[in-house]
Amino acid sequence: MSLALDREHLSALWQRQWPMGPPVAHELRAAYSDRWVRFHHLPDSKRYPDTEDEYAVVLDRNNTVLDELFAGTDVYVLTMAWSSEPTGPELPTQRREVHPDGSLWMTIANEADPDPEFHTYTHLYADRRPWQRGSIDGILWEVAHDVLSGVIITDTGLQRIHHPYDGGADVILTTPEERNRVRNRHTDWLAQHPNDL
Repeated sequence: MSLALDREHLSALWQRQWPMGPPVAHELRAAYSDRWVRFHHLPDSKRYPDTEDEYAVVLDRNNTVLDELFAGTDVYVLTMAWSSEPTGPELPTQRREVHPDGSLWMTIANEADPDPEFHTYTHLYADRRPWQRGSIDGILWEVAHDVLSGVIITDTGLQRIHHPYDGGADVILTTPEERNRVRNRHTDWLAQHPNDL
């Protein structure tokens, strides 16, 4: 069950909690690197699940961290779509199927290229709901198969962010100490590279 979305409140809260940029998930880890940790979805940092067993591991790892962060609370689920015109048509079309309760929160114009044919528009959709394990498995499936990107799950105070991507999840916590505690609970899910990628 999705609760009504207060767009103005959500926008003001985002500005207060994450002032270094818009809710573009892949940009957050650089801006807040002191509170960031990356978990890989599959053993040996395998990127994409090939079997039902591997897909079950992807879901379990995501839901385990999401439960640790959000159990017993409401969350915002944010999904993203793109278009070459301000009002669509949007891609990927699967976004609407797996996030039907998402209401348009904002559109970000990407008009840096001087050629108007290369202008794009990023549409952010959000809904607020009680967190339940498995409630976003359809979204996680599309993310794991590189269909959806830019997904963010966050508490209603926008203090903690979980951003699943194809291959893992970036998690941004409230402090470096909280990041360390969460990271230390799941050391087997970390990259073997020094920079955690």
